[in-house]
Amino acid sequence: MVVSNPVDVLTQVTIELSGLPHQQVIGSGTVLDSARLKFAIGQKLGVDPRHVHASVIGEHGDSELVAWSLANVSGVSASRFFELRGIENVKHEQELIEDEVRNSAYEIIKRKHATYFGIAPSVARICEAIVRDEKSVLTVSNWRDEIEGVHDVTMSLPAIIGAKGAEFRVPLELNDDESARLRASARTLRGTLDEAFYRNR
Repeated sequence: MVVSNPVDVLTQVTIELSGLPHQQVIGSGTVLDSARLKFAIGQKLGVDPRHVHASVIGEHGDSELVAWSLANVSGVSASRFFELRGIENVKHEQELIEDEVRNSAYEIIKRKHATYFGIAPSVARICEAIVRDEKSVLTVSNWRDEIEGVHDVTMSLPAIIGAKGAEFRVPLELNDDESARLRASARTLRGTLDEAFYRNR
């Protein structure tokens, strides 16, 4: 398991250098980001975050995105739940939450000079899923042969995690805007890989 940043890029390099099957090499990805997202949504809606189902996907970094079209609170779409709680400008509130989650690491670094306390329980959670063969769905960095037209890229997307690693890649039915943003995120990662690691090959 890769934890160092840039985690998506390093996970892909590790896959290639290790020679292990793709599913046996994963990165910590956006597991922590997704936990922060659920907490932020729970706070805004006044509901236990354990009943919030939402994920941060894509690059673990500035191009990451929230799959709002799939987010829900106990089966009720997140957008509808915002409305039920009397929040009028739902899209604006969702954008604020997404920005808060994306920039939280910078704020933590500013105040504490590091983010290692936050990532520790997320890494422990991934390890627990592997050791106990839980078959938990987590947004780890995992290799995909194709993402929205971008080939051979590793990024944070939901996968079933068990004793064999990323045992099943969970497909996402995103809306058009989210698909475009995920494609842009994949291209960002692909460009970083090509520029930093493969240009002299």
